[in-house]
Amino acid sequence: MTSKYVFDLKEDDVYWCTADIGWITGHSYCIYGPLSLGASTLMYEGAPSTPDWGRFWQLIEKYKVSKFYTAPTAIRSFIKYGPEYPKNYDLTSLKLLGTVGEPINPEAWVWYREVIGSGRCPVVDSWWQTETGSIMIAGLPGATTAKPGSATKPFFGIVPQVVDEGGKEVGINKGGYLVISKPWPSMMRTIYGNHERFKAQYWEKIPGKYFTGDGARIDEDGDIWILGRIDDVLNVSGHRLSTMEIESSLVSHESVTEAAVVGKPDDLKGEAICCFVTLKNGVKPDGLVGALKQHVCEHIGALARPDQITFTDALPKTRSGKIMRRLLRDIAMGKEISGDTSTLENLAALAHLTEGAEKSMSENV
Repeated sequence: MTSKYVFDLKEDDVYWCTADIGWITGHSYCIYGPLSLGASTLMYEGAPSTPDWGRFWQLIEKYKVSKFYTAPTAIRSFIKYGPEYPKNYDLTSLKLLGTVGEPINPEAWVWYREVIGSGRCPVVDSWWQTETGSIMIAGLPGATTAKPGSATKPFFGIVPQVVDEGGKEVGINKGGYLVISKPWPSMMRTIYGNHERFKAQYWEKIPGKYFTGDGARIDEDGDIWILGRIDDVLNVSGHRLSTMEIESSLVSHESVTEAAVVGKPDDLKGEAICCFVTLKNGVKPDGLVGALKQHVCEHIGALARPDQITFTDALPKTRSGKIMRRLLRDIAMGKEISGDTSTLENLAALAHLTEGAEKSMSENV
């Protein structure tokens, strides 16, 4: 049902979801949804940069893709290399563009619509999780007024709320925990071999409601803005700051294509703000540290001023395009990389990042 209505999917559509088949999106939206509806689904196992950054657009032209679903991190990578690559291909077959995986910053949303969709394709930003089994929040093309950066409205029958620590709904434009207050058809019912963890992780934080682990706010029009994972919130001098908000501010700078923000312990402030930044192709980092710090201050306030900015050509990502922020936390703290790295696409990026972080620690004082 979500495939049908969110993507307006029909039998004559050629649909392409770029997710890795091992990721939940690869199950639900490469296979089950589109094939159940009789549409044609395209699967591609290569990288978006091989043989060059025009690969996705070449495939869209070749197979006349009409519905395209990808991750914000992929879009920001395309932005880095400019509009020249997509302009080399005929993308007029496209009718709809979708995003999934993490909140999309408004600048990337606008670039996606204008450069890839030529200003004529609706963009649907979807929020859901492996645990939910299908899309929970997304606009419906032609029916929902889109807002760059917002996931907009819940899907049919989904009842989300934004609540405080005690489970009480917060006011308009107030940040809080995103919960789901009513059951839905595709919800998970346990964790294999560990039902107690299932109950503790998802049902005990806010009793009687499904706890998503994400932060959100609801605006005056009832549109939902996802603020990122609850554990991606920094406590700086007693103030809670969203890493996603700082990342979005950095990416809004004309020189920046992508950013990831993590915290590290700080004796004075509680947590220090450490930023890893990828610049647009051809842009040099000379003099940008101070400019970016000032840019964030002007957007959010002095409390959000980054303590450390590390420039890097690439961020560590999974094959599905998600930035592995826990690895960045280890790097920011000067620790040896720990935990599983089997899903990491670009292992070489870690060595470069570690070197860059060590260098920037002295330059960012």
